[in-house]
Amino acid sequence: MDPLAQALADTIEHYRRTHPASERVFNEATQVLPGGNTRSVLFFAPFPPAMVRGEGCHLWDADGHRYLDALGEFTAGLYGHSEPAIRAAITEALADGLSLSSHTAREGALAREVQRRFPSMELLRFTNSGTEANLMALASATAHTGRRKVLVFKGGYHGGVLAFAGGGSPVNVPHDWIVARYNDLDDVHARVASHRAELAAILVEPMQGSGGCIPGEPEFLSGLRQLADDCGAPLIFDEVMTSRLSIGGRQALLGIRPDLTTLGKYFGGGLSFGAFGGRAEVMQRYDPRGSGALQHAGTFNNNVLTMAAGLAGLHQVLTAERLDALNARGEALRGRLNSWLAGQGVALQFTGLGSLMQLQTLAGPIHSADDLAASDDRARALVFFDLLAHGVFMARRGFMALSLPFDDGACDRFAQVLEQVVGARRAVLPARR
Repeated sequence: MDPLAQALADTIEHYRRTHPASERVFNEATQVLPGGNTRSVLFFAPFPPAMVRGEGCHLWDADGHRYLDALGEFTAGLYGHSEPAIRAAITEALADGLSLSSHTAREGALAREVQRRFPSMELLRFTNSGTEANLMALASATAHTGRRKVLVFKGGYHGGVLAFAGGGSPVNVPHDWIVARYNDLDDVHARVASHRAELAAILVEPMQGSGGCIPGEPEFLSGLRQLADDCGAPLIFDEVMTSRLSIGGRQALLGIRPDLTTLGKYFGGGLSFGAFGGRAEVMQRYDPRGSGALQHAGTFNNNVLTMAAGLAGLHQVLTAERLDALNARGEALRGRLNSWLAGQGVALQFTGLGSLMQLQTLAGPIHSADDLAASDDRARALVFFDLLAHGVFMARRGFMALSLPFDDGACDRFAQVLEQVVGARRAVLPARR
């Protein structure tokens, strides 16, 4: 066995030995859930830790281990664990009844706050997840244009049935997809050339999140805006992840106004949430007062707890100043880590923007999913399990999303542990060339 494979095997075996309670939880779940799992992204072999508690930016598992939480619930945990203002709002809402079977004042108030931050969402509607939001945005675009072809991008992820790693997934919904290379306008125009009159929508993340935290280059995203105008196809910005990069998302930073925007994650204050919205002429078709209105149902679209938690988070916690400070900390941390890694001569780097980042196991520029083909997942796994052993939790794929409680001290702690791990493993990690 080569040294990297042996090191990985050893650290996985250490993980197994030190997590017997988590393994029991997993084994019991396999009796009723396929692979003990009901959310694919959370699984990694041999089994994931069973978390039992969270506070601030820390987690505790069933085996009593305490972790610095650098994952932040895949961006949904922006507020950290047990934020007092959100806890109080949920408790207050519970006192008035859990399911009220009708409209409430909170849903309009939350929609106004979302619209204030995202002016391009002239009208909007709520869903239960970012996946649903993207499905409804595509349905809106196809209904508005009467067309079926949708331009998406290799490596893109817009939900469990809208995934384009490797070009697509067998469980994707059956739109007529055109899959182009991210950050490559020449490839986009070549693939769209014969279908311009059939294009129903362009669906794009301003930064590919699950695809590796690969930022969309401003010229590329501006080019998509121009293409959408030329073809008469709505441009949909999936800001489910990138909404946290500024108070108005990445569209505000870039000065690009999409026709439709999708949101999710932290806007529900840590509870299930999604939203889609945009140009009034597109969204007005959901007005039930109109003849032939489009239908959009969902028992929990306006559920009491999400509306209350979402409002508390946006009104009482998430100011522009706090969000800007968080993203500045993320930028500083990523720069610090990349500078140190380059000096160690290892082929490791962190890509991303602001408070979102991804550990990559290769050096050099990364513009699209194609550039990741040469990465070595064994090296990423080794770093991941070693970080776990030192009390730091990120996604198995190397993804990180910092939370508001993840302060300068937490950044220092993360950097120190990573330096310790990489320093100890430098001989078996891929070398920078």
